[in-house]
Amino acid sequence: MRELHLHCYRMLGCLTDAEDVLQETMVAAWRGLDGFAGRSSLRAWLYRIATNRCLNAIRDGSRRPPAEPIPPFIPPDPSRHGEVTWLQPYPDVWLEQLADVAPGPAARYEARAAVELAFIAALQRLPRRQTAVVILSDVLGFSASEVADVLGSSPTAVKGALQRALAALARHRAAPAHEPPSGPGSAAEHDLARRFAVAFTTGAVDSVVALLSDDAWLAMPPAPHEYLGHAAIEGFLRTSIGWRRSRQLELVPTRANGQPAFACYLSSPGASTAYSTGVLVLSMSGDRISSITHFHDADLSQQFGLARQELVTS
Repeated sequence: MRELHLHCYRMLGCLTDAEDVLQETMVAAWRGLDGFAGRSSLRAWLYRIATNRCLNAIRDGSRRPPAEPIPPFIPPDPSRHGEVTWLQPYPDVWLEQLADVAPGPAARYEARAAVELAFIAALQRLPRRQTAVVILSDVLGFSASEVADVLGSSPTAVKGALQRALAALARHRAAPAHEPPSGPGSAAEHDLARRFAVAFTTGAVDSVVALLSDDAWLAMPPAPHEYLGHAAIEGFLRTSIGWRRSRQLELVPTRANGQPAFACYLSSPGASTAYSTGVLVLSMSGDRISSITHFHDADLSQQFGLARQELVTS
């Protein structure tokens, strides 16, 4: 179940949509079990159902468009408007529940790279069948003939679609990702995330900016506004922190998409309770932070096994 859920998430980029499509997949599989001819493995058959349910959801426009949040302050002009506003983070605690199923020999992406936010976002910008081809071929390692069977296509068409998709992914991810000095989950990564949390919660904008890579960017799904580079990010942070003033912000460490993350809680002046303002995910590049993605969805904290509200700490 969790493996198929992750597949639907990669296809759709959204937890809630993935959950809906997974339920449809399991119902369809149960109803069609008597007709399973055994020409492929049961796993491949389930992926075929799930993939086509995802493609239907994308084509039919049945995915729920998120409402764009209205900020309580006037933000500076963004550097650009993002295309993928429905993106949501995937809790690492769910990744830990996955069965140890080795991908096929055709797989190109390692497990960690195949769940990173940048990769998931890039997949969402591809034509829907190219998204399916990349995931089935280069993430899961299905052969061209197996992918063709899933999509009702030919191996030649699959190879052509994969070639075009990889070229598009290279454009969307022009800057290669760099590991932190000691790798994901390391003491170095933990220390960098800790220093960010201290600076961010205390409103030390200069200290936050000092931790960023030169080409860092900040995004806030489902808002389309994105800020690229030190100057743009600093301008946004000074505006938002100026509004925050005496409000208290607390960051609770967690992990999402194999990356450091925080559940965010904000309290009004004098209040004893802080309420969830979503989940913030950090991407690392060497010894710097390459992106800050703050998902403004109060319900996400519960997906990460955390409360929607916390007692204010002194």
